[in-house]
Amino acid sequence: MLFLFLSGVVVWDQIQTWQEEKTLWQTEASTSSADNDTVLLGGMPVGIYMETDGVMVLNTEKIEGIDGIEHDPAAEAVQTGDYITAVNHHEISGKADLLEAVDEIDGSDVVLTLRRGENTMDIEIRPVEYEPGSYRLGIWVRDNVQGLGTITFLTGQSRFGALGHGISDTDTNMLMAIDSGRVYRTSIQDIIKGYSGSPGTMEGIIVYNNYNVLGTIDKNTEAGIYGTIDKIDELFQEQIPIEVASKEEIEIGDAVIRCYIDNEIKEYDIQVTDIDTSSSEINKGLVIQVTDPELLEKTGGIIQGMSGSPIIQNGKLIGAVTHVFVQDSTKGYGIFIENMMNQVETSEPSKIMSN
Repeated sequence: MLFLFLSGVVVWDQIQTWQEEKTLWQTEASTSSADNDTVLLGGMPVGIYMETDGVMVLNTEKIEGIDGIEHDPAAEAVQTGDYITAVNHHEISGKADLLEAVDEIDGSDVVLTLRRGENTMDIEIRPVEYEPGSYRLGIWVRDNVQGLGTITFLTGQSRFGALGHGISDTDTNMLMAIDSGRVYRTSIQDIIKGYSGSPGTMEGIIVYNNYNVLGTIDKNTEAGIYGTIDKIDELFQEQIPIEVASKEEIEIGDAVIRCYIDNEIKEYDIQVTDIDTSSSEINKGLVIQVTDPELLEKTGGIIQGMSGSPIIQNGKLIGAVTHVFVQDSTKGYGIFIENMMNQVETSEPSKIMSN
C-alpha cells in the first residue's frame, strides 16, 4: 500500500518540481462520529510545505576523526524520531540554526535538548574532530516536508481538510510533528500512468512566494492535514455545498471520486467494494475500485497526488482517497469523512508563517 502524498522535490531558485522520491508505506490508527454538516466540496490539487516542530533526527552515522579512528558520537544518545529543540540551552528553530551551532563547537561536550514523544530531556554528546578545528555530531536531520496533495473540503469557518492521511517522514515513516505550514497554488504539468507494481504520479510546479500562498496548515494527523484557507474564492472557484454522510449511510456499490486530471476537476466512477466501520486504522475504512474508463485510460486508476480526493455517494460526501494498492492501481483505501470532520472540528489555528 502506498500513501498518495508526494514528497520529493528539486529546488531551482524559488521554483520546485514535484517527483516521486521514495515509497511511503502504510501506518495509521483510530475512529469517531459526525453530524450531517454541510461543507464546500474539494478536489483541487495544492502544494504543501510544513516545518517541523524542532529538528527531526533521522539517523546517526560514524565519523572518522583526525585520530584515524571511527567514532559514533550520537548512537547511544539520540533516537530516530527525536526532535532537537536546543543546543547548549540555546533554542533552535531549524536546520540552519543547528548547523550554525555546530560551527561554533570548540571540542567540549555539547548539550542537546531533545523532545522524545511527550518527554523533554538534555543529553550530552562529545563531538568528533574530523578536521583541525572542525567538529561533527554524527546526526542526520530534517526540518521540513514538501509535497503535492488534494483538498477534500472547506467548512463554514474557512477550515479545510486534505490528504486523509498524515504526512510521514520519508526515511523514518514516522508521523511528523509540525510547527506550522502553508498551502500553495500548484500547476500540474504531467501525469505518469500507473500499472501493476508501480503506481502513477502527478508532477507539478510550485513557486514559493507570498503571492502563491492560499492558506496555512496547523495540524498534521493520521487522518490528514488541517488548517485555514485565506483565498477561498481563488481555490474554490466552483463553490459546491455538499452534505457530509455518516458511516452508517455508506453503501457497497456505485460512487464517484472528484479529482483534477487534464486541467479540470471532474467526477469519475468508482465502486465502494468494502466498508469496515470497526477498522483500527483511521484512514482505511473504505476499499474502492476505479471503474471509469476515462480515468483508467489517463491514470491507470489511483495515483500519487490524488490523496484527499473526495468520495461522493448518493449526493453526499462520504470520504477521501488515501492509499493505492501497489499491485493493482485500480484499487485503494479511503477514509470515512466523519473521521476527517472530527479532526477539523478539534483543530486550533496556529500562527501564520512569514517569509
